Amino acid sequence: MPVTDRQVERWLHEDLGHHDVTNQVPGETEGRLVARESGTAAGLDAASAVFSYLDVGVSRSVDDGDQIDAGDVVLSVSGSARDVLRGERVAVNIAGHASGVATRTREAVDAAREVSDSVRIAGTRKTTPGLRGVEKRAIAAGGGDTHRLDLSHMVMVKDNHIAEMGMDGAIDHFRERVSFATKIEVEVERPEDGKRAAEAGADIVMFDNCSPAEVERGVDSLPECTLSEASGGITLADVPDYAAAGVDVISMGSLTHSAQSLDFSFRTG
Repeated sequence: MPVTDRQVERWLHEDLGHHDVTNQVPGETEGRLVARESGTAAGLDAASAVFSYLDVGVSRSVDDGDQIDAGDVVLSVSGSARDVLRGERVAVNIAGHASGVATRTREAVDAAREVSDSVRIAGTRKTTPGLRGVEKRAIAAGGGDTHRLDLSHMVMVKDNHIAEMGMDGAIDHFRERVSFATKIEVEVERPEDGKRAAEAGADIVMFDNCSPAEVERGVDSLPECTLSEASGGITLADVPDYAAAGVDVISMGSLTHSAQSLDFSFRTG
């Protein structure tokens, strides 16, 4: 999901309003996007797209996924002072937010790798409306798995589906409607229900809001061909315990909804 001109237009319109006097500055200038703390870079494609839309020349010093330190210049621009300044705040906000997501993801991946080389750290659909593409790419930059980009990528049978149709009925219902290439994941809240979901045809079993010990019991009961996922309020401190439980995927909404923006500044001249 690359950033489009339409997205950039919305971002700029939100920031500039209908009569921007602040940036009515004559002449040409140069600018630099500078990290003020260490972390993992992300969102630089989107930040570059903002300046490119304004016909400002832009060059990148690092790639998404690179580790950066305080003082590093990640982006340089040149063009009319008016347009450089018009793009400044939007570019800083996007790069800071995305880099915060990437940094938090990298921390989770590193915590998991201390225990397991195979478990994946994944994001969820708990993304900011209008920024899903930016946030999902930031997760990938941090070494994480993007999980579903949208509802069409996989069927997830949740508690409300099961309440309406029963577990077996819900799995059968969706199996009849999906492509052969579409996986079905079933959310369970008790470890003993994992085996039942797998036997009913689930490709992936998500153990939701279960403790690491409960997840381990549930994973041990699954057939080898069934993938397992742990989710539900998992924090960075919890990651090693869930990785040790033998689960295939740890999904964390906090990668997007609780990531603190990485601090950047924009300097001209």
